[in-house]
Amino acid sequence: MSGPVTSLSGYPEWLPRERIAEQLVVERIRRVFELHGFTPIETRAVEPIEQLSRGGEIDKEVYLLRRLRAGSDDDAGLGLHYDLTVPFARYVGENAGRLDFPFRRYQIQKVWRGERPQEGRFREFLQADVDVVDRDALAAQYEVEIPLVIGEALGALPIPQVRILVNNRLLAEACYRQLGATDPVVVLRIVDKLAKIGPDAVERALVEEARLEPTAARLCLRLGEIRGAGVDERLHQLGFRGAEVDRGLEELLRVVDGVNAVRPGLVEADLSIARGLDYYTGTVYETVLTGHEDLGSVSSGGRYDSLAGDGKSRYPGVGMSIGVSRLLVRLFGAVTASRAVPTCVLVAVPSEEQRARSAAVAERLRARGIPVEVAPRAEKYGKQIRYADRRGIPFVWFPGEPDTVKDIRSGEQIPADAAVWEPPEHDRWPSLVGRLDGRGESDDRGSTT
Repeated sequence: MSGPVTSLSGYPEWLPRERIAEQLVVERIRRVFELHGFTPIETRAVEPIEQLSRGGEIDKEVYLLRRLRAGSDDDAGLGLHYDLTVPFARYVGENAGRLDFPFRRYQIQKVWRGERPQEGRFREFLQADVDVVDRDALAAQYEVEIPLVIGEALGALPIPQVRILVNNRLLAEACYRQLGATDPVVVLRIVDKLAKIGPDAVERALVEEARLEPTAARLCLRLGEIRGAGVDERLHQLGFRGAEVDRGLEELLRVVDGVNAVRPGLVEADLSIARGLDYYTGTVYETVLTGHEDLGSVSSGGRYDSLAGDGKSRYPGVGMSIGVSRLLVRLFGAVTASRAVPTCVLVAVPSEEQRARSAAVAERLRARGIPVEVAPRAEKYGKQIRYADRRGIPFVWFPGEPDTVKDIRSGEQIPADAAVWEPPEHDRWPSLVGRLDGRGESDDRGSTT
């Protein structure tokens, strides 16, 4: 390709060391999901527009799929998925007869969203979702289990403590109806923008778009200020009462108390959490990093009762998504991979005539799970060592009588047999080094795969 290279904002392309760090982060998340019995799936990148539109007001965010030279068989009715929940719901409906319920799945894939690029917000990004769906009815226990799994997955990463903020859509909608809202979903969408546009703009929108009285709009904002302990008392003090309010409040407190009984302090009630997507019907979650609240939610989700179905049954579910790319943009700089290549050992080449011997050593080491490459040129050993050092390769192997291997960091060189020699386990594969909170960490748990 010739000509100048034009960069595209919102489409991250990591350098090798960052890409390895991303793989290590994903591996930690995947490991926790599988420890809890979630099975992996992958769905297609595109969905019919009518399927994507089930999320609500997403017209400005969905990328349409169209061929450059469109014909009568054009894919005009397809768009790239903007999250993984909508594709998952379609997948469940199509495959319900071949799935065992409750179905526990995780999914780690790219998604595309037409947002304005800024720190932590991309147009193409990686998400890691975990959900439970069941046939016809979903047990309340899963609304407690999902944030516990997400808390454990995020706790496995080199980041500060997280706090999962919880609200309940039933409770929020009941309160908005008491304030005179004819369409509580409109109010939810407006309140969901509170962190982006601020309270004054939200109050104006509630009056102009949701048609609330100014007094009711101000009460909406006061409702959103309720968080932490004493939610029921503060709701009643504002005048919110009734069967629907009590039902939503009961569901909210059941989640908060259930999670905190296992992991104290992990979740907190926060009535400002709305989640703008229409398919949420009950509990909703957003997650913030302690000391990095400006990054926004790094994991969110909720319960959905009517998103998935096959015409005969419905499949309610609950899940949360980790914004992997959003986390990485804040991690990079404080956290990195220990090296930019998988290679643990560089096998030196004494001469081009002896390259086959070096290649045979490399084969024996690889056969035992040690990542190896052979030096590209039969240069002086000093140059081959410098080549390994530039790439971060910790060991150089010298064929000889006997063979020797050198740790180029310490300078220690010892006789070695390719049939039995083992590197230290923390050197076999790259690891994560550092922590976002500065406490320091080295991940020596092995493979990136």
